[in-house]
Amino acid sequence: MGKINAKLISGRTLDQGATLENKMSTEFVEATAICEMNQKNLDALGVSEGDNVEVKTDFGTAVVKAKVNEGNPDHIVFVPMGPYANAVTGPECGGVGMPIYKGINADVLPTDNPVLDVKKLFGVI
Repeated sequence: MGKINAKLISGRTLDQGATLENKMSTEFVEATAICEMNQKNLDALGVSEGDNVEVKTDFGTAVVKAKVNEGNPDHIVFVPMGPYANAVTGPECGGVGMPIYKGINADVLPTDNPVLDVKKLFGVI
């Protein structure tokens, strides 16, 4: 099993938007706790779609599920906007009041650690 250095981007998705009204639901976690990358990057990590991966940046760490997206170039990973993206995104907002969700340096590696629910992710419980 390996590790890849990647650029992390985030954005809205249909699934994330459809579950936005209930951020504590299983459906919201499933829609936002994913890391999309191409098959070549999954192979470099030694993981399959649905396996847990850890996304680490200078700002934090989140465990999410690996998901294949062949539209992603090599070493570009996508985590939908939500609590898991927020856990690895910095506080800088470029003066616009919204975090910079694009081009964040990240390491992605396989893990046996679980995907945390939202409350546990942010240490509420």
